Amino acid sequence: MFFVDTIELSGLGNRSYLAGGERTAVAVDPPRDIDQVIAAAARRGVRIAYVVETHVHNDYVTGGLELARITGASYLVPADARVSFERVPVRDGDLADIDPGAGLVLRALATPGHTPHHTSYVLEENGTAVAVFTGGSLLIGTVGRPDLVEPRLTEHLARAQHASAHRLAAELPEETAVLPTHGFGSFCSSSQAEGSSTTIGKEKATNEALTRDVDTFVADLLAGLDDIPAYYTHMGPANAAGPAHVDLTPPAVADAGEIAARLAAGEWVVDLRNRVAFAAGHVSGSFNFEAEGQLATYLAWLIPWGKPVTLLAESPEQLAAAQRELVRVGIDRPAAAATGGPADWLPEGETPASFRRAVFADLAARHPAGGVVVLDVRRDSERAGGYIEGSVHIPVHTLHRRVDEVPEGEVWVHCAGGMRAAVAASLLDAVGRDVVAVDDSFDAAEKAGLVLRTG
Repeated sequence: MFFVDTIELSGLGNRSYLAGGERTAVAVDPPRDIDQVIAAAARRGVRIAYVVETHVHNDYVTGGLELARITGASYLVPADARVSFERVPVRDGDLADIDPGAGLVLRALATPGHTPHHTSYVLEENGTAVAVFTGGSLLIGTVGRPDLVEPRLTEHLARAQHASAHRLAAELPEETAVLPTHGFGSFCSSSQAEGSSTTIGKEKATNEALTRDVDTFVADLLAGLDDIPAYYTHMGPANAAGPAHVDLTPPAVADAGEIAARLAAGEWVVDLRNRVAFAAGHVSGSFNFEAEGQLATYLAWLIPWGKPVTLLAESPEQLAAAQRELVRVGIDRPAAAATGGPADWLPEGETPASFRRAVFADLAARHPAGGVVVLDVRRDSERAGGYIEGSVHIPVHTLHRRVDEVPEGEVWVHCAGGMRAAVAASLLDAVGRDVVAVDDSFDAAEKAGLVLRTG
């Protein structure tokens, strides 16, 4: 018998896996915070004998090297990946005995496309393929994006993705479970699809890489590629060099005076509380990135790389969870932190800043007759599907560099659901703009009477 345990990294839209038999196991694409992988192995009562990477990751810092060092596991990395540390180079067809007593073998299968060296791993039980760890190759309903390595290679890698998907479909039984790393909200996915589990057979029937000819597939894939988070630039080099040890101990505690000093020095002070609480009262100049949600993705995307960050949390537990999320994207040590609320973070006598929240029905009562500025902070691909007539478009991940482009007046900022609008509202509030955060689903905009345009 074999098992496969899934380790969800919902903030990044990724998954990691632990698979094995009764005695030994393999960890696939482990996260930076490896303690949860070790805990999963302990619950199973197995030894981690192998750690494998499907590719050098562009969207997060791996925990593979550290996990292999701590457990003594063999560290398998695709042979053509350029890395600066000792590892077991893996080539197409290589085998690893995961648990000989259970008849479990891992077979490497070259699947270039997401990266030139990308490798999938087929888990075989007594010679029969039972699962395939596809990393950034074949995902649920789609494939990993091919444009993260080198612009000149993008079309070539897109064609390789098509070929790799067809190789997987041709060589593996239809009932083989497909276990990707990306595709659950990750920006490494070329598109987002529904569902949390799949098989080779299901993908053969529905995945566009397997139902379309290569030219049509590549043209559509390239046309649909979305923005690349800025921090991706730093992930590949960090993984190739070999990530440093993770330190998740609490940061130094900042009092109200130090928080004010750090703001005055131009550092980032990030309030992790939910957007409702932040709008009601916060430290002037601080930014709101909710701890629940895509904290790591959007904070790492927006913050100038390497700039010191101070975290404000409502509890030690919220702070610890945020640290865990941030180390996964290379924000290793906050400069300082504080817990509590605005009353604890402001000098005596100062009052919290605040701004209004609204829904699209409120906006419809003001726009266009009210002369307000409607700011859409969604991505280009989202806006192409429909936007409010007369709105200004500045994607949230570019807003901190483009606040001067926001027209004068009262700014009503919206996204698709409210989280990014809250981030944008905090950025504008920090520079003294009169802002209203629209905390509502964009689906409600037209129903509220707002005129939508497309194109």
